[in-house]
Amino acid sequence: MPDLSLLLPMAALLLVIGALAGVLAGLLGVGGGIVLVPAFFYAFQTLGYEGPQLMQMCLATSLATIIVTSMRSVLSHNKKGAVDWAILRGWAPGIAVGAIIGVAVVSNLRSTTLQAVFGVLGIVIGLYMGFGKAHWRLGPEMPKGAGRILTSPAVGFLSVLMGIGGGSFGVPLMSLFNVPIHRAVATAAGFGVIIAVPGVIGFLMLPIDASMRPPLTIGAVNLPAFAIVIMMTLITAPWGVKLAHAMDPKPLKRVFAVFLVLVAVNMLRAALGL
Repeated sequence: MPDLSLLLPMAALLLVIGALAGVLAGLLGVGGGIVLVPAFFYAFQTLGYEGPQLMQMCLATSLATIIVTSMRSVLSHNKKGAVDWAILRGWAPGIAVGAIIGVAVVSNLRSTTLQAVFGVLGIVIGLYMGFGKAHWRLGPEMPKGAGRILTSPAVGFLSVLMGIGGGSFGVPLMSLFNVPIHRAVATAAGFGVIIAVPGVIGFLMLPIDASMRPPLTIGAVNLPAFAIVIMMTLITAPWGVKLAHAMDPKPLKRVFAVFLVLVAVNMLRAALGL
């Protein structure tokens, strides 16, 4: 039986993390992973788990939560007819292949390398959130043929490297190719499921040194973190949605973009030992 002196502080931290992730997801429309990965990292590190595979556990546990939240989201959006199933079907095979390759790569990288990757990509996403314009376009429709063959695996691969779902890369990509924002958000939720399922299956088989993982961890997925975060996000995400309807979320999105860049810079700094 795991020591309660370890489980109770971890549970308290995860309750706060899950609540915050849920509110931000509902308020700003950002995926939980972009919040959860650095939060898991600092929580596990604070509790004394600083092994070379720390980031793998953060990425895996984040992706496990995304399976549940993305399925719930895509079903809700589908009831409103917002999911573009043609895009989802066409892009699913490539995204899944990219996610599988991502797990294989992540499994062989050190935590510091993954911190650096998260830091760089987090800065890019934060800058796009803060300065991207709704009218920016790369083309009149989503790529097909060779363009899709090259781009779809990249979405899955980069998402697994960061432990995130389809929103952070999928929504900007679809918006840049003229997909209306509400359809992009709804369809990106489907991307999240396609990314997370093969990702989590792979991470469940990843061996982690028992002395360097939190209690009740299977492979790289920490079960208490998964359960607590899912419980809290399901409770608090509707609060964020209500706040979004009661106020203009655009200024808050810019504030969150600054916060994300600062978190990403700190992860990068730590990875470089500065």
